[in-house]
Amino acid sequence: MFELFQQNISLMSLPEAIAVATGLASVWFAKKENILVYPTGIISVLIYVFICFDVKLYAEAGINFYYFVMSIYGWYEWIKKDDKKDHIHISKNNFKEQIISIGLFIISFFILSQTLLRFTDSNVPYLDSFATSLFFVAMWLMAKKKIENWTLWIIGDLICIPLYFYKGLMLTSFQYLVFTFIALGGYLEWNKKLKVNSTI
Repeated sequence: MFELFQQNISLMSLPEAIAVATGLASVWFAKKENILVYPTGIISVLIYVFICFDVKLYAEAGINFYYFVMSIYGWYEWIKKDDKKDHIHISKNNFKEQIISIGLFIISFFILSQTLLRFTDSNVPYLDSFATSLFFVAMWLMAKKKIENWTLWIIGDLICIPLYFYKGLMLTSFQYLVFTFIALGGYLEWNKKLKVNSTI
C-alpha cells in the first residue's frame, strides 16, 4: 500500500497537486470561518471538474462545478450585511430547514444515480451519487453558516477516501482523509462559536 502511494505521488500531475493544496487550504479557512474559504476553494474545484471527468467520476465532476457556483453565492452571503448591519452568524437548522436538507439529499441522490446508471459508463454510480448528494446539501448549508454542514462533509469525506483510492487518485484520497480531521475540528470550533452566539 505504501509503495502504491509512492507510485501515485510520483505520477501525480501538477493540476492535481494544485487542486489538493488549494482544497486543503479552503477547508482550513472554512474551519476558521475565514472568507478565504471561497477564493481558494474556487481554484480547487475548477481543477477537479476536469480531473473527476477524466477518471469517470461524473457525479463528482458535476458537484465540483456546483461548488464553483455555490462558492460565488457563499462568498456573497458571507460578506453581505442584513438589515441589522451585521454579517450572518453560525446557527443550527430549524425543523423546516432539516426537512429541506433531507429532501434535497433524497432528490439529488435519485436523479444522480439514475443518470449515471442510464447515461454514463460509471462503475461506481451509487457510491459516487451518495457522496455527491451529501456534498450538494453540505455546500448549501455552509453558505448559510449552518453547523450541520460539517456532519455531512465528514460522512462524505469518509466515503471519498476509498472511492478515490479505488480510482487511483492516491493523493486525493489522502486529501479526503485530512479533510475528515479538519471537518471534525471545524464542527467543534463552530459549535463553540454557536454556544457563544446563543448566550449574547
